[in-house]
Amino acid sequence: MADLKAPSPLVTAQGLTKDFRGHRVLSGVCLQLFPHRVTGFLGANGAGKTTAIRMMLGLLPGSGETLFMGRSLAQWRAPAEVVGAVLGGVAGHPEHSVRMHLRMVAAGIGVPGTREDEVLSRVGMQEAAGLRLGRLSLGMGQRVAIAQALLGDPRVLILDEPTNGLDPHSVRWLRVFLRDFADDGRAVLVSSHQLAEMEQLADEVVVLARGRVVADTSMAELSGIAHGRVGVQSPALDKLTQLVEQQGGTLKVTGPGTAGITGLSRFQVGDLAAEHSVPLHWLDERLTSLEEFYLSVADQEFESR
Repeated sequence: MADLKAPSPLVTAQGLTKDFRGHRVLSGVCLQLFPHRVTGFLGANGAGKTTAIRMMLGLLPGSGETLFMGRSLAQWRAPAEVVGAVLGGVAGHPEHSVRMHLRMVAAGIGVPGTREDEVLSRVGMQEAAGLRLGRLSLGMGQRVAIAQALLGDPRVLILDEPTNGLDPHSVRWLRVFLRDFADDGRAVLVSSHQLAEMEQLADEVVVLARGRVVADTSMAELSGIAHGRVGVQSPALDKLTQLVEQQGGTLKVTGPGTAGITGLSRFQVGDLAAEHSVPLHWLDERLTSLEEFYLSVADQEFESR
């Protein structure tokens, strides 16, 4: 019989809490990153995504802990082999060439001097190796930043708002690259407020609002029937309302003879109507988009404060 045991997470963050000048900006943030998965870390500007990422990487003090394959990052002899991070551009001298910059970083983390050629090839920047950092376009700079993060051949890649300012071609390249990286058995965390892009890329989504995780779900679950909306048209909405509520669903009238139903699939609604002789003149189903899901859970958090 096949082993159905779920894979162990490569990264586990627990209880990340941070105060700035008496104001709590993170409150008990928890998340896990799994092999073969891209996790979208979603939230508005100021939600706490960057703070959480920097705490995970040990760049900010605070409460809670983050374990990379069961150990804190400080316990690994070579952290660059565990996690690579892209936190906003390339922090190098603008007059240094791309190759020189990567060679210096490689020497600092103790990887072979030929490694820069491998990572430049992987991000499609071989021909730009001689360019100065200060002359790179935004998209080229982002590729160099990713190349830098790959120098240690890490199991985990963490990127903070990597698509900001990128043109559509660069965004598509990044999407394909991250998908391939995850498919190789590694884990990816991408923070973003670009919901349409995350809908195409992410396997999991963690939603942060006011420093709290307000949702943690897979895209498969998000696309499930429980998050869909069934539209109906019927001259017997009163009777249909009772039947839907008995099955745990909710019916909301949207116009004369029309309604939206949540909590049941279109198949369940159709079977229910047929079984109880409720005429249906129209029936369809529209699954909730990532944007709608995000706005609903974020709005709930803001309304609760």
